[in-house]
Amino acid sequence: MKTNALAAAVALTLAAPLATTANAAGFIEDTKASLQLRNFYFNRDFRSTPPGAASKAEEWAQGFILRAESGYSQGVVGFGLDVYGAAGLKLHSEDDTAGTGLLPSAFGNEGPDGYSHITGTVKAKASNTVLKVGNLFPTIPIAQASDIRLLPQTYTGGALSMGEIENLDVQAGQLRQVNYRASTDRQDIGATVGGTSDRFNYLGGTYKFTEIGSTLGLWRGELDDVYEQNLVNLIQTVSLGDWALGANLAYFDTSDNGNQPLDIDHQMKSIMLSAGTGPHVFRLGYQHSDGDTAFPYLAENNPYIANYIQILDFARSDEKSWQARYDLDFAQYGIPGLKGLIRYVSGDNFTAVGGGEGKEWERDIDFTYTIQSGPLKNVALQWRNAMVRSNAATGDLDENRLIVNYTIPLM
Repeated sequence: MKTNALAAAVALTLAAPLATTANAAGFIEDTKASLQLRNFYFNRDFRSTPPGAASKAEEWAQGFILRAESGYSQGVVGFGLDVYGAAGLKLHSEDDTAGTGLLPSAFGNEGPDGYSHITGTVKAKASNTVLKVGNLFPTIPIAQASDIRLLPQTYTGGALSMGEIENLDVQAGQLRQVNYRASTDRQDIGATVGGTSDRFNYLGGTYKFTEIGSTLGLWRGELDDVYEQNLVNLIQTVSLGDWALGANLAYFDTSDNGNQPLDIDHQMKSIMLSAGTGPHVFRLGYQHSDGDTAFPYLAENNPYIANYIQILDFARSDEKSWQARYDLDFAQYGIPGLKGLIRYVSGDNFTAVGGGEGKEWERDIDFTYTIQSGPLKNVALQWRNAMVRSNAATGDLDENRLIVNYTIPLM
């Protein structure tokens, strides 16, 4: 459809929404809404604390996340509206233990008693192509919004998803601002390496070779005046008797983009192999962060690399790291709803604090139990425990996170 035709359709919809029952039926009938309640306790023990710094970070908070998504109005081009609102309430925080990332607080200032924001997304759909403008939760490999604290990270921008060709998914868009996990306002987009920018452009997609169980992904992202990044991703799955085997290979090539002082020239190689049978899944990962800087990615994002885990990302300059992980679903052993994992990652080949060879490791234990019946059915209880030992700036850490999640369907 030509641009002027689309503009006319938008104007007509805005001028006369719900003009006829036929046009409004899909918009209303397909609407869904939910309220997620998230209670989060966070405790991090800094075991190698410099004098005058925090010895631990400890906070407790309650989150409320409202998601309402309309259907699409009927017609060649359907229109819809999504609404997102989130609020975080402080249950416990003190000046000398603030700064967990749950709340808009920092060491020395426990911050306000709460924070909140509400926003929306306008969307249009024609065939299998969807355009969204407004509040976004990107989940593509070069921009994955984070949801590992009290409230999710969100962006403002436009996103186009095209699925007109079978097995081919194409994504394009521009992110303009970010609302970080513990923030009430939107700001320019930052990166782990380099500065900030008011736009992140991306284009890419995946193609599934269904007959051989392969998925090929090609992506490009540009954080204007900071960095540009290309990603080649290959995912392979194979069935071998009772075993399900998998491999996920990712190669990132990142360089400068414009006016900023760092000379970014970085290649990230990431491999994750998996083997699952029954309730058991075994994984092995390898990662090489090859460059004069750390691996660049959008601040607070979940980077699409094997060894980004609970605390560390093992993405320092020249760092090499290995991971071993085991997952178990306890349903087969008479405890439906209980799942757990344990993993260990060891990294080296980077520069330690004060010079010399850097070494670090992290061990994680993660259990989630979802109640299966009764008045508390579908309430999920999660315990995440991590231990880090590092001669880099991170130092030695012990951490526990206790999370209770419950989602209430509203319509």
